[in-house]
Amino acid sequence: MGDLEEGGVVERARALLGRTFTGHGVTVVLTEVEAYGGVEDPASHAFTRTPRSEIMYGPPGRLYVYRSYGIHLCANVVTGPTELAAAVLLRAGRVVDGLGLARSRRGDVDDVRLARGPGNLAQALGLTIADLGTPVTTGSGVGLGERVETPEVVAGPRVGVTRAADVPWRFWTAGDPTVSAYRRSPRAPRATARRPQ
Repeated sequence: MGDLEEGGVVERARALLGRTFTGHGVTVVLTEVEAYGGVEDPASHAFTRTPRSEIMYGPPGRLYVYRSYGIHLCANVVTGPTELAAAVLLRAGRVVDGLGLARSRRGDVDDVRLARGPGNLAQALGLTIADLGTPVTTGSGVGLGERVETPEVVAGPRVGVTRAADVPWRFWTAGDPTVSAYRRSPRAPRATARRPQ
C-alpha cells in the first residue's frame, strides 16, 4: 500500500492531496480530504462498529463507499491499521481527465463545481455502492494514482460533524477553487473539542 501504511491517519490524509484518483473513466487531482481516526475518533463511523462501518476494520487500501443522508454517495480510503479502522474521506478534486464524462454525470454545473464536495466527487467519478471494498492501489480503473502536485496544505475543522467538531483534520490545497465551503453542523457544541488521541 505504500504511503497508506506509513504514519497516522493525519499524515496519510495530507499525503493524498495532489494525488490523482480515477473512477470509471474520470480522473481528478485530490484537493480536499478529511481524516477520521476510527475507534479513537468519536466523529468516525468506526467509533461504533456497525455493519456499515465493518469495511473500515479490514486491511488498508480499500474504498469505503456509503450513502449520506440517503441522498448521495461518499467515498473514503481505508488507511488502517486494521484494529484502528481509520479512513480518509475524499471531499473534493479537480477533474483533469474525462471532463466530458464528468459533465454528463453531474449535469449543468460549471467545471469548478464538478467534483466539489464529497457527494459531487463520487458522482463525477461514477462511484456506486458496487465499488465498496475496491482496492485503490491495484490499478483496477478505480483508485489512487501518482502524486502530480505538491500543494501548500491548509488545515481546519471537519465539515458537518457533531462530535469532535473542532478537530482540525480537514485538509485542502491552498487557493484551489474546487475546495468546498466549510459548514459547521448546527448540532455541534460550541466548546472546543479535544483532539482524539
